[in-house]
Amino acid sequence: MSGLIMSVTPAKLGEVLKSVLVKDITGEPISKTAPIIFAERITDFLSLLIITITGALVFDYGGNITIIITAFFIFIIAIISNKKIALPIISSSEKIPYLKKYIHNIHSAYESSYQLLKIKPLLLMTLLSLISWGFECLGYYLVLMNFNVDVGILWTSFSYSFSTIIGALSMLPGGLGFTEGSLTFLLVQKNVPVDISVATTFIIRVVTLWFAVLVGIISLTLYQKRFGQLKLESSENAYNK
Repeated sequence: MSGLIMSVTPAKLGEVLKSVLVKDITGEPISKTAPIIFAERITDFLSLLIITITGALVFDYGGNITIIITAFFIFIIAIISNKKIALPIISSSEKIPYLKKYIHNIHSAYESSYQLLKIKPLLLMTLLSLISWGFECLGYYLVLMNFNVDVGILWTSFSYSFSTIIGALSMLPGGLGFTEGSLTFLLVQKNVPVDISVATTFIIRVVTLWFAVLVGIISLTLYQKRFGQLKLESSENAYNK
């Protein structure tokens, strides 16, 4: 749970901290476990896209951008899942002087990614992610209901997922600004008063994003009390080890 402290980093990529913590305890190289965070982001996006595509088809809104994003992630998964394509690409990277010294780590990272993105684990983890994000959508729906705003659970899920994707693609920390702006805009489009749209957006972001950060802070504090202060090496040295 300590990794949640990095929820506000662009696309949550800072959660690679989890790999640093695993290395600190078990000695496992970061290159071996970092792909777990990558696979987690993939399944996050896939589950959000499933919800968004469903809403886009029903409400005829945001379909084009959703299709483009979905095609991109399917393309990435297809490359990683096919060693006949991926391995030659990795091998060709040996010709690049800067990457050559990291080639062993790149192969290690690829093997981990390959195992994680096989059909069975990919489907199972996407299903788990879909359930997880479904609860966040439900939480948003309950917030709206408490303001006597009933736009339906499907629209609520669609708008929350769509806004989350937009925020992630902005590559801003936690999608700040873009996610909130999208949530508010979509509510206003449903004729919800601006003050209520802003208030509900603020509340759902506090109880999801910032609550996660709080859990991360508490967890990392407890971790450091048990295992000692976290020592962050330079990224190059840490990755090589």
